[in-house]
Amino acid sequence: MSTANAQVNKPTIVLVHGAFAESSSWNGVLTKLIAKGYPTVAVANPLRGVKSDAAYVASTLKDIKGSIVLVGHSYGGAVITNAVNSNKNVKALVYVAGFAPDAGETAIELSGRYPGSTLGPKLAPPVELTDGGKDLYIQQDKFHAQFAADVPASDAQLMASTQRPITEAALNEASGAPAWKSTPSWFIYGDRDLNIPPAALSFMAKRANSKETVVVNGASHVVMVSHSDAVAKLIDRAATAP
Repeated sequence: MSTANAQVNKPTIVLVHGAFAESSSWNGVLTKLIAKGYPTVAVANPLRGVKSDAAYVASTLKDIKGSIVLVGHSYGGAVITNAVNSNKNVKALVYVAGFAPDAGETAIELSGRYPGSTLGPKLAPPVELTDGGKDLYIQQDKFHAQFAADVPASDAQLMASTQRPITEAALNEASGAPAWKSTPSWFIYGDRDLNIPPAALSFMAKRANSKETVVVNGASHVVMVSHSDAVAKLIDRAATAP
């Protein structure tokens, strides 16, 4: 079967990055998915607010024909939770160290519900925006240990230099009705995540009745970078599930 024909029968994998990252954080996963013949889209998440970011992703989904597997990392998990928006083409959700909030919950509240997050003190002084809001970054010299401890230092420095900021308001914005209540979900995260405590990720996976939850020993918050093979394999299993 040709690649073109194979792609016709495969869902499109749409990947949504989180805060302090950008679309290239999916490169390792993308390489493996493309090799398997999956059509793929790595969305440039605006990181401005849950509702507006979800609307942006939802508009991207409308242009995709056929079934979709929606993948979200970190804050991107909150975005995919709100982006399905009754789109019947979305067959699966995959949370990669991602928030899976219920209605009314926020990223800040969920990450603080259990001990273990050390993100707060590692943030740089907020950047004041003209609309009165604030942009948040991780201090570059703290980025490797906080965000990507199991990634080579040279790669982590590139990630630190290219990190995209998120607004303070986005992390405090309440989520809407969660897609995971009606769409099957899969979860993968590392047991050494310092941004979102593993206990919080475990809680969200169980609450969402995750079809499969993979905990990667020794993995940091960027499990899709350090363990791209495990993440790609889980996405493949979600994509091929009945």
